[in-house]
Amino acid sequence: MNGLFKALLRKERLSSQGEIVDALQEAGFHNINQSKVSRMLSKSGAVRTRNAKQEMVYCLPAELGVPTTSSPLKNLVVDIDCNDCLIVIHTSPGAAQLIARLLDSIGKTEGILGTIAGDDTIFITPTNCQKINQTLKVVKQLFS
Repeated sequence: MNGLFKALLRKERLSSQGEIVDALQEAGFHNINQSKVSRMLSKSGAVRTRNAKQEMVYCLPAELGVPTTSSPLKNLVVDIDCNDCLIVIHTSPGAAQLIARLLDSIGKTEGILGTIAGDDTIFITPTNCQKINQTLKVVKQLFS
């Protein structure tokens, strides 16, 4: 079932947990329910984001490596700025959680203590506020 679950999410068409339950039940997994789907989504790291048609859908995170020039992730970042203690990233609507997940995977070694993501805004807390400009430089390089 796990393979089918991931295959369904890769299609980027399912916008609710109910739709995922229905799709799995149609495939013969009749013992599936919303709470099981919720746990599967959490375990797989799936997030709701906008697909190519700008629809909010569940999808698996891309292999969360450093974005390349061909990566669509860098195209989702609108602005990056900071003050003395926080870095703020503005993204296209619906993209903040996916970008934040990437940043969290980079983590403390690059100066990122953690992130908080909304729909289109990410707050990044640096590991050291006195070195925030170095962390800002790392973040900007990811999306330049």
